[in-house]
Amino acid sequence: MISNSIDSIGKIRILEMIDKPSLGGGQRALLLIASHLDRKKFEVLIGSAGDGPLEEEAARLGLRHLRVPVRKKVDPRVISSIAQLLRHEKISILHTHGGVAGLFGRLAARRSKTPVVVHTLHGIHYLHYRNPLLRQAYVGQERVLSRWTDALILVSQADFRKAKKFRLAPVEKMFVIPNGIDTKPGGREEEAAAFKASLGWPADSPVVGTVARLHRQKGIRYLLDAAPSILSTFPEARVVVVGEGPLGKKLRRMARRKGLEDRFLFLGEREDALALLSLFDVFVLPSLWEGLPFVLIEAASLRKPIVATAVDGVTEVIEHGKTGLLVPPGDSLALAGAVIELLRDRELAQRLAERARAIVPPRFPLSRMVEQTQNLYLDLLGHEA
Repeated sequence: MISNSIDSIGKIRILEMIDKPSLGGGQRALLLIASHLDRKKFEVLIGSAGDGPLEEEAARLGLRHLRVPVRKKVDPRVISSIAQLLRHEKISILHTHGGVAGLFGRLAARRSKTPVVVHTLHGIHYLHYRNPLLRQAYVGQERVLSRWTDALILVSQADFRKAKKFRLAPVEKMFVIPNGIDTKPGGREEEAAAFKASLGWPADSPVVGTVARLHRQKGIRYLLDAAPSILSTFPEARVVVVGEGPLGKKLRRMARRKGLEDRFLFLGEREDALALLSLFDVFVLPSLWEGLPFVLIEAASLRKPIVATAVDGVTEVIEHGKTGLLVPPGDSLALAGAVIELLRDRELAQRLAERARAIVPPRFPLSRMVEQTQNLYLDLLGHEA
């Protein structure tokens, strides 16, 4: 047994670490794991930059949050600071989420001699960088960091295949643990209806929407390009984007240039995203690539007709013509056509939504994600589950 793997009250101390204090997919996975691990066995801390909704949500869940000075630029002082934190907090398992936290955290864990290091790739984003030299640099970086990583978690089979193809880590260190949600989240239709009324929209006006980070990955520009066709076919409709990100200003300018300000709304990052999802008549995910998106499982659980792009990760959740409609990535014409089809044919939309609710959430239970992660932790420490 590793000597410092249990604290003074008999619990294994884990730090779940990510860079940004927002509430994107990686942060949500982190919170779900941290809040559902067996608290008789584990004491879980959350680390990220401060002053954001992740810190607030951690407090609401009764989880201690540590402010970690992570940044994109490599800084030896940050590595030293994190290593000192790991030693001071007597962390037995460091679980990093995403590339930036994975870089700083794993270098710091090596310095602090943290017993177990786990890293999750919530999508292998650098494989989609436009610069081939930059892509290769990140592949090389992951190969080096994998030497000091006890387990690399991939959230989809597609990502496992890519990680294996690019030799990101030895195969025996790779584990597929799909994302999962509470399969009975329940909608918040009353709250959604009140929000719709507050905007002065007619109760029967159709709403097409997405919940996504405003980043190139999510393909929001293609939804913008599809919007004029959707809105000319259904003049009373509205298109809603919930989320924020680096392309926020650019996408808002594009909407203004298209004259869509009043009918294509950017609502920013919101804590009531689930309530707003309940508002949508069609949920759209126009991503260029994905790991395994939480939001598709949630949309299915709320019986929302789904239009998404046929990219890796998405196709492990949605089956075209059975649980949703899939279109090629980057194809605004096909995206508009699929949305219009579901707004016109409400029987088809309802049929797809009902099948999605029956099929998708049961395939991605939160309990499995937590149990597999917990068992991996215990196995790496040499403990019995």
